[in-house]
Amino acid sequence: MRSLRTPVVAVAAMFFLNGAFFGGWASRIPSIKEGFGLSPDALGLLLLLLAAGAIVSFPFAGAATDRYGAARVTWWLAVFYAAALMMIGVAREIWFLAIALFLFGVTHGAMDVAMNAWGAEVERRARRPILSMLHAIFSLGAGVGAAFGVGVLKLDWSVTQHFLSFAVLATLPCMVLANIDWTSDTSAKIGGGRLFNLPKGVLILVGIIAFCSAMGEGAMADWSALFLVETVAASESQAAAGYAVFSVAMVLARLFGHRVIQSLGAFRTTQLSGVTAFIGILLAVFGTSVFVVLCGYAFMGLGFALIMPLAFSKAANDPDQPSGTAIASVATLGYGGLLLGPPIIGFLAEHTSFETSFLLLALLAVMISLLAKAVETKR
Repeated sequence: MRSLRTPVVAVAAMFFLNGAFFGGWASRIPSIKEGFGLSPDALGLLLLLLAAGAIVSFPFAGAATDRYGAARVTWWLAVFYAAALMMIGVAREIWFLAIALFLFGVTHGAMDVAMNAWGAEVERRARRPILSMLHAIFSLGAGVGAAFGVGVLKLDWSVTQHFLSFAVLATLPCMVLANIDWTSDTSAKIGGGRLFNLPKGVLILVGIIAFCSAMGEGAMADWSALFLVETVAASESQAAAGYAVFSVAMVLARLFGHRVIQSLGAFRTTQLSGVTAFIGILLAVFGTSVFVVLCGYAFMGLGFALIMPLAFSKAANDPDQPSGTAIASVATLGYGGLLLGPPIIGFLAEHTSFETSFLLLALLAVMISLLAKAVETKR
């Protein structure tokens, strides 16, 4: 185990754990909805509370990372993240579930900030790009978390049994791998000293592209399972497999996507990504079987996977702004889409239908293709 505890493995373990907990949560949303008798509108409000927790955490996580070091803050936040997942598992009253989801959002969002800062430190010292790989590891973790959810549903485990056991089984090995001797540069400032930066110039369009993609990712995380249940009468285990399929597709695209980008260029890759996501959404919305909808989910994963890396690459090469400030500005809109997607889909589903709500994602995929020129980087 000691030979595995390198900086790259350590930070990758934290990305995996962050994704695994989120995937595990996503796989049991139908169970929680049924257990508490929640309407789509009520569930949307709870998801909005989760999103609010993440938004509130960002400035505090950034300040703590700057002061105490990204590695140390990431490690401790992982502990609290596991505790928040356990709280969701033992919730019996709606008010306790609301508190638990808010704390789950706080710890998820804060850990996201800290682990990305740590990943950037490791990347700088290793002098080779690893952030795209780390995001693939996050998606892998989300897929594993969702797949574990499928397995325990077949065993008829309750949400309590699932979340308590998974919190322990996933956390312990990841924490051991991440517990290395690492000194962060605590003088470094995230995003040029400001946590919330609004994009300027062409980066406004890049930020919109990031927003559209992230909104699709967020909607899939929280609504893909329920969409299967409501539209094609999928079983709980089939529904839980939905996010796993989406996540695996994203992992594959992120691991091998650099070859596509090198071949087609950023502009054409973004166009193709938008079209692929659009086809996937149409398959999901108009599919009449679980298999067809799952195929749609796979296309959506392939389509959304490369958008954020391409957006960040464009921001890092922006000629008019320092890379840190530019990346932070695009990330702000990206996070906005990730957090707003689930509650917006919930509200639309409540007042229209799940199919209609997912068609909003189709419009966003079209926008990605129409604005694709903005991510082109002149060399």
